[in-house]
Amino acid sequence: MIMRKIFFLFMVNFSLLSCSNEDNIIIDEPIPSDSEAIYFPPNGSNEWETKSITELGWNQNELQPLLNYLEIKNTKSFIILHNGKVVVENYFGSHTATSPWYWASAGKTLTTAVSGIAEQEGLIDINNKVSNYIGTGWTSAPLAKENLITCKNLLSMNSGLDDTLGDDVSPANLQYVADAGTRWAYHNVYVKMQDVVAQASGQTWSNYFNTKLRDKLGMSGLWIQDGGLSVYWSNTRSMARFGLMIYAKGKWHSTQIINESYLNNATNTSQNLNLAYGYMWWLNGKSSYRLPQTQLLFNGSLIPNAPTDMYCALGKNDQKIYVVPSKKLVIIRMGDSADGTNFGLSDFDNVLWEKINALIN
Repeated sequence: MIMRKIFFLFMVNFSLLSCSNEDNIIIDEPIPSDSEAIYFPPNGSNEWETKSITELGWNQNELQPLLNYLEIKNTKSFIILHNGKVVVENYFGSHTATSPWYWASAGKTLTTAVSGIAEQEGLIDINNKVSNYIGTGWTSAPLAKENLITCKNLLSMNSGLDDTLGDDVSPANLQYVADAGTRWAYHNVYVKMQDVVAQASGQTWSNYFNTKLRDKLGMSGLWIQDGGLSVYWSNTRSMARFGLMIYAKGKWHSTQIINESYLNNATNTSQNLNLAYGYMWWLNGKSSYRLPQTQLLFNGSLIPNAPTDMYCALGKNDQKIYVVPSKKLVIIRMGDSADGTNFGLSDFDNVLWEKINALIN
């Protein structure tokens, strides 16, 4: 029995020594751990831990070219988080860490998040029709067609309402084009989800948003009405806090802010008309995509240079939240339009990712 044990131990040691690097066994060196916990900055404080480019093994020589490109492309602020810690944080011109800026349509994802919170609290069900919460007559569509429109249709941008009539969401301007679920079109009618949440909660949209999301993440900012639009303004770190919570699958520190299952649905294809769209999150790496203000279907990935698992919030004039789970990255860009006025996605995204890849790869 003793000889058999000695032989067994000998064979185990021999097999370890003879393993190649392809077997992921490294002799005389510690096996690196990939289990670093996600870092969350404390609420009510400017403290935010950092991580160096050297520590990550990134290419330090590519940082300045990235910053130079951002500056000439009218950027006001830029942040890269790795697993929650700040690796790059830059402000350009007179813009500072405390300067407010608008999220534009990147802020649609705030409405997505709060809708998920309202659902997990039992206030709404996104599969219910919108008129269950705000009454009938909220559109000019025939009642039978209006009653086809669910909250999920608003979140997925397939309400079937006419997207060519501008941002006004009064009933007269919300006209029927196709049955809900049969046509994808980027439309400001999503803002009706804010009315749904307000009615269901018995609070104003701002109060519910502040209590259930903003204050829990330690964000600053407020909603400002701009014609038919409800636009969120905050400093850049507040946008980074939100992006980090999304990256952390709805958690903030030890608290689950948003149900992980809901967030998973929000950041994956929500319908078969635009594979690159979730619940107001844009999705990279799909085989095709549609863009605002057109019914054309484009083949290929949304941002070819970006990682295929990236999803993002995109706002007018190049407001950006990029979330890349495989790289543990959250990236924020605020500023004026990099080139001409645009509605969210632009050539700037692809070139910017070329510069980011040079830094991180």
